[in-house]
Amino acid sequence: MNEYNERSTWRRMRALLSINDPRWGRSEGNGETKPRANESKRPPGGDGEGPPDLDEMWRNFNRRLGGLFGGKGGNGFRPDNGRAARVGVGIVIGVLVAVYAGSGLFVVPEGQTGVVLQMGRLAGTVGQGVHWRAPYPFASHEIVDTSQGRSIEIGRSNVVRLANVKEASMLTRDADIVDVRFSVQYRVRSATDYLFRSADPDRSVTQAAQAAVRAIVGTRSAADVLSQDRDALRQQLTEAIRRDLDRYQTGLEVTSVTMQSVAAPEQTQAAYGEVAKARDEREAAKRTAQVYANDLLPKAQGDAAKLIDEAKAYSERVVTQAEGDAERFKQVYAQYSKAPAVIRERMYLETMQEIYSNSTKIFVGNKGGNNVLYLPLDKLVEQGRHGAASAAAPAGASAADGTSASAPAAAAMPPASAAAAASAAGGDTLRSREGFRSRSREDDLK
Repeated sequence: MNEYNERSTWRRMRALLSINDPRWGRSEGNGETKPRANESKRPPGGDGEGPPDLDEMWRNFNRRLGGLFGGKGGNGFRPDNGRAARVGVGIVIGVLVAVYAGSGLFVVPEGQTGVVLQMGRLAGTVGQGVHWRAPYPFASHEIVDTSQGRSIEIGRSNVVRLANVKEASMLTRDADIVDVRFSVQYRVRSATDYLFRSADPDRSVTQAAQAAVRAIVGTRSAADVLSQDRDALRQQLTEAIRRDLDRYQTGLEVTSVTMQSVAAPEQTQAAYGEVAKARDEREAAKRTAQVYANDLLPKAQGDAAKLIDEAKAYSERVVTQAEGDAERFKQVYAQYSKAPAVIRERMYLETMQEIYSNSTKIFVGNKGGNNVLYLPLDKLVEQGRHGAASAAAPAGASAADGTSASAPAAAAMPPASAAAAASAAGGDTLRSREGFRSRSREDDLK
């Protein structure tokens, strides 16, 4: 029974594999004779240029398999042998299984990362090289380029329809508008987050960059944004975009930000140009004032230090002189306590000596006995002034002027007048001394 089943299976396979046989469909019992082994296998009536006979090819294949596995070769091989059929089917199945298993091999190029999925779930990541995973549909893989840099431009000249403004227009703190254009360079840092947490990487980077630039520009005035250092603004944008991308776990990393332009809108560029010109002039004036201050301050500080030193020296001199006067007064007072009248007389004489040494003196004699005196005071005073102006030293000039003025006056006056004047002057002096002495005596009695 088993042999019959094997023979039937073999016949069905022969019928399936010999479709191109020109004798296909003709049974062996229809009166036709089987071809002999030494006869040509070409279809009858052919010219030898037709397609090969698949039935004959199958027979040759079976003969060779029979020779390999110990069967009879040549004309003694029986195609109905069940063992040979099983071997052939096993080989075919093995080849198919090997091809199916080999479909799980994949290669990850340099600079890329492979992500392996098993039954739809993440199984792991692999690096550069040849790897194997379970064939489809049990497993699959995705290859992500993690070394290639990508770039996206922010602030293009496109006009937003709803707001009727350019995409690059940003609102500042003082309600002004500035156009900010820059580009963001980024790459994939985490392949798994890039595949499963970021639906549109370019859109994620664009939204993060726009949010960052609006947050930075919105907290500053237009003048600050236009005059701010581009490197500082670029650094702030880079840090803000990185924070946003890390917070949403997009698997992307910002490598750099390139500032293209920060300018006022075209409608207000003329006004901003004037403002910038005024700002430059102000800065130039500030620099000039700073240079002048740097030149003036050292001089003023030197003059102040000099005045302070002079004031200290004057203070010390005055204090020393006052202390000396006080000490001298104490000494004089000690002597005055012993002889008050003598001390008063001496003080009076010293005072009068000091007064007369700095004043113009006129000596008049009254030897002739003439009581009428002629004193040209205006001329005498004028001569004294000229003499004081031409003198080198004030004290010497005063003494010289007094002597010179008294000599002509004495020469011009008559002898009687000169004697009378001298007598009057002497009498006045004696009267003054007597009055001073009387006052001193009264003080002593008191």
